[in-house]
Amino acid sequence: MALSKRDLTVDDEAKRHAALAARLGYAFKQPALLQQAITHRSFSGTHYERLEFLGDSVLNLAVSAMLYERLNDLPEGDLSRVRANLVRQDTLAALADRLQLGACLRLGAGEHRSGGRQRPSILADAVEAIIGAVYLDGGFEPAQQLVRELYKDTPLGVGKAAMQKDAKTALQEWLQGRKMALPKYSVEKTLGEAHQQTFQVACVVEEMQLQSTGSGASRRAAEQAAAEALLERLIALDREKIKKRVPRNKPVAT
Repeated sequence: MALSKRDLTVDDEAKRHAALAARLGYAFKQPALLQQAITHRSFSGTHYERLEFLGDSVLNLAVSAMLYERLNDLPEGDLSRVRANLVRQDTLAALADRLQLGACLRLGAGEHRSGGRQRPSILADAVEAIIGAVYLDGGFEPAQQLVRELYKDTPLGVGKAAMQKDAKTALQEWLQGRKMALPKYSVEKTLGEAHQQTFQVACVVEEMQLQSTGSGASRRAAEQAAAEALLERLIALDREKIKKRVPRNKPVAT
């Protein structure tokens, strides 16, 4: 008996989900949890957002435990910075790419046409939702094992990318080191439809009367871009001051 187009679509989706579970290295006792974890609100009322909420906490605990064991010489402040870098949106989106998660997402037609399968915010949310689904299905131990597997190839420690400060933290420390007030951030514009917004944020250092703007798919990403732009200006101004203070060698008289 010939299969209908719908049957073929369902069969293809089931194969993609099975392949995803294999890449995750976890066999779900409740496959519906995995399906929910990759379902966007544009596709169904039973979507991943509650699982994402849960997975966010599980991820932070699992990463904290991993860092506590692997970086046993680092102080709390450095551990917090590494963790923040490991659980931020762009890092999670990169993990999603490795899992080929975009192709498995269940999206509404509009979200699909607007590039939702490649959108970092959706990919990152789905990774957290999957972690939450594994936690509900099997408990903390398999969820922790999944997190460790996801990060097994991520270099950690001094001098590695995960140790680098994000732009907002670096700007804050630059200002505090000069006893200046913290920068202020404000959303200047929000562009695009609700499912595909771009935020434009201003970062202001009032004491120096300096301002830079940045754009991003989320307010946090836009704030980071604005902070990075302003920090680059401040560093450039510092270099100019140093050049002016350094005396030039006078020509030797003949």
